[in-house]
Amino acid sequence: MKPLMLQGHERAITEIKYNREGDLIFSTAKDHKPSVWFSLNGERLGTYNGHQGAVWCVDVDWTTTRLITGAGDMSTKLWDVETGSVLGTIPCNSAARTANFSFSGNQASYSTDKAMGHNSELFIIDVRNVDSSISSQSPVLKLTMNQANQTKITSMLWGALDETVITGHENGSIRIWDLRTAKELNSVNDHTGVINDMQLSADGTMLVSASKDTTAKLFDSESLMCLKTYKTERPVNSAAISPIHEHVVLGGGQEAMEVTTTSTKSGKFDSRLFHLVYEEEFARVKGHFGPINSLAFHPDGKSYATGGEDGFVRVQVFDASYYEFVFE
Repeated sequence: MKPLMLQGHERAITEIKYNREGDLIFSTAKDHKPSVWFSLNGERLGTYNGHQGAVWCVDVDWTTTRLITGAGDMSTKLWDVETGSVLGTIPCNSAARTANFSFSGNQASYSTDKAMGHNSELFIIDVRNVDSSISSQSPVLKLTMNQANQTKITSMLWGALDETVITGHENGSIRIWDLRTAKELNSVNDHTGVINDMQLSADGTMLVSASKDTTAKLFDSESLMCLKTYKTERPVNSAAISPIHEHVVLGGGQEAMEVTTTSTKSGKFDSRLFHLVYEEEFARVKGHFGPINSLAFHPDGKSYATGGEDGFVRVQVFDASYYEFVFE
């Protein structure tokens, strides 16, 4: 597997996302400039200039016309994907940590950190007609994490039919919120560390969570029943489910602040492939010089992209032997 190296960010990658067709990769980093790349050849299409702080999250709607980003400059921005212009800026009370479009593209959600006397909050906004007035519009729904067990939201997904939102928290809990009643439907505490990432399977029936407690877990996305656990010996920062095979890829490694004291081998910066059902690791892919912060499968399942603390995005295209591999 000879990877494509996407060099363009000056600081650590925070999140990468494919659009629905998989021809574009959107990446955010701590260098204030979200970027868009061709996934086929790794060419950079352009950047989205406007943020003044580290950009923590990115999502693109299903028509690839609008982009949403959340950043440490206490703002969430909506962009026109084609022109790179800012459609609207929403000021926040603290850093925006997560941002996602709903499946329909009519709504978007974003969450803020617990900081400066403000609790972590989750907002649902209407994004059908976005203009400069969106900064003063009130959100459709606002949920405040004000109870002792409702810690900071660190990752978020939309549930089925845009009726629910699934949140992952700093204390390792996962919660489902009913958007009609603004109440919590269900919660589980299977993880013991911060949930760094959650990603749905292609059909939306399962989700995989990556946690600082060195495990990734597979959950039923409606009942939140824990189905499988994938164990490693380093914090897991991101995990994704293959859309075509029963495979899960995990990325992580030793924490960035400790990296200077270890070699790349002992830091465990490889992306690791596990069998979805048997929970067994069957492959590792090396490459990054620091922890992997985000990874995503191409929608056709023939490649995946990883973004690391070293500021590189690597696109790994699978060899023919990957498709011939049979788990005995």
